[in-house]
Amino acid sequence: MGSAGGAAAGRRAAHIVWDWNGTLLADIHAVIDATNAAFAELGLPRITLERYRELYCVPVPRFYERLIGRAPTADEWQTMDRTFHRHYWRLAAGAGLADGAAELLAARQTAGHTQSLCSLAPHERLVPLVREHGIDRHFLRVDGAVDGAAHGKAAQMVRHLAALEGVDPARTVVIGDAVDDARAAAHAGALAVLFTGGSHSRRSLQEAGVPVVDSLEEAVEVADSLAADG
Repeated sequence: MGSAGGAAAGRRAAHIVWDWNGTLLADIHAVIDATNAAFAELGLPRITLERYRELYCVPVPRFYERLIGRAPTADEWQTMDRTFHRHYWRLAAGAGLADGAAELLAARQTAGHTQSLCSLAPHERLVPLVREHGIDRHFLRVDGAVDGAAHGKAAQMVRHLAALEGVDPARTVVIGDAVDDARAAAHAGALAVLFTGGSHSRRSLQEAGVPVVDSLEEAVEVADSLAADG
């Protein structure tokens, strides 16, 4: 993991805002299993990981519309949402961090570079989970959703960056696994790098018009390059 710290040596490093689900937390299989449990509740066919990654979008009701070919009714949405979360949080308890994530976070802090975490996961669940994985000390700030964030992360990202004293949005890079992460970054005046290990396929991520990478180590290297060029 030394190359990530070395790549930033001698130049101005980015402040990195990490996404949680599908980026630092390798929970995509928990998401798929919980989604299929929600579908089974309504007698809908199972979805594969590949199809999920091709169709995933925010807001989530629109994602379900793309999956089943029509907008879910209010009752269907409530049933799927309730079932998904019941299964997801049970399964997520067994999910580990993405490959190399803990080492990257530690190395970046040791090198004196700043990082924070902004997620659509409920704040009251996110903070204890980050602490359980032993990585909370690496972040200047950890923000989860407090209002459901049904329409994506853009407004939350603006609030997150505004709360970080001395952090310049123009030298900030959001690392996430969803097109919504890139949109949120742009809305807040920041840059973005997208990671293929989570909710989107590479093809769908490329539609965001930002760098797309296959590892978190590469994401950090690209983030620092973007900040140095900015």
